Amino acid sequence: MDAFEYNANPGRVVFGSGTIHKLPEEIARLNKKAPLILSTPRQVVRAENLKAVLNGQVAGIFTEATMHTPTHVTDRAVEYAKAQNADVVVSIGGGSTIGLGKAISVRTGLPHICIPTTYAGSEMTPILGETADGVKKTRSDPTILPGTVIYDVELTMSLPAATSATSGINAIAHAVEALYARNTNPLINLMALEGTRALAAALPEIVDDPSSHSARSLALYGAWLCGTCLGSVGMSIHHKLCHTLGGSFNLPHAETHTAVLPHAISYNAPRIPEAMKKLADVFPESNGDAIHGLNVLLSKLKVKTGLKDWGMKEEDIDKAADIAVGNPYWNPREIERTPIRELIRRVWAGEPARADL
Repeated sequence: MDAFEYNANPGRVVFGSGTIHKLPEEIARLNKKAPLILSTPRQVVRAENLKAVLNGQVAGIFTEATMHTPTHVTDRAVEYAKAQNADVVVSIGGGSTIGLGKAISVRTGLPHICIPTTYAGSEMTPILGETADGVKKTRSDPTILPGTVIYDVELTMSLPAATSATSGINAIAHAVEALYARNTNPLINLMALEGTRALAAALPEIVDDPSSHSARSLALYGAWLCGTCLGSVGMSIHHKLCHTLGGSFNLPHAETHTAVLPHAISYNAPRIPEAMKKLADVFPESNGDAIHGLNVLLSKLKVKTGLKDWGMKEEDIDKAADIAVGNPYWNPREIERTPIRELIRRVWAGEPARADL
């Protein structure tokens, strides 16, 4: 076995159904009493429900969380937290809200409790991506990692099937890159494969029957494992491309990950034969080909796979390629502009991935 290092990320996980009602005791466990609740404008009702769970004992509610964590929104949120004398941050929602919670927490030192309602996995990572002047930059620091995560399957039951699908593929992307990360290790590989297997099994069932509690529970479990993978090892070309495309062209986060993933895998495939074999084993109907297996899964999920459908213009392809090859993340295959541009063109067009980049 190859030598490796493994650093376990500290954090408390409360998993189950109805676990949202444990929030008061989790806040008391931290010896806090003035929580600031965060949400997006669309999830105000969830924030109000949390306030009810806390019997109205909150410092305030901030509902301006948005995609890609713009720094000007964080500025307003930090000022509001200080004005309200908040002593703990509670984020409820997907990656947008959790990202804002992380940004506030790392700036102020306030503890952060996450209550995810999607499968994005941001709650399990010490990574923060922030956007300023149209450029998204990421950083990793142990202080960014939320201290407590409450997973409540009931909160995912109303997640639309289409959103569940793209959010779940976003989670799978975290696990896929962990398999060939420069600092991967056997334990993370186990989590990555188990998380991918769980989501690949659960997501088609959710699309067919969004009310399936067992599928929702399995998907949330898989998302937890996949998020843990992202929080434990480095990122490569997939995440670089998604940060480039999402941050620079204001494209939706999970949908961008969904469109990019099969093409990023195909780009690296020649340099990661062991990872490709492991992936082929966990994707149903792969017939020994991980790229084919992922294409089949995306087809079953009935998701859009072209960024042109989400507002990216064809004339943006060259700009995206230039940004993607500038200051690249470590990657098992050398980053070359010509194939990267072609990769982005295929993602823009929504073409099926194929192993010829």
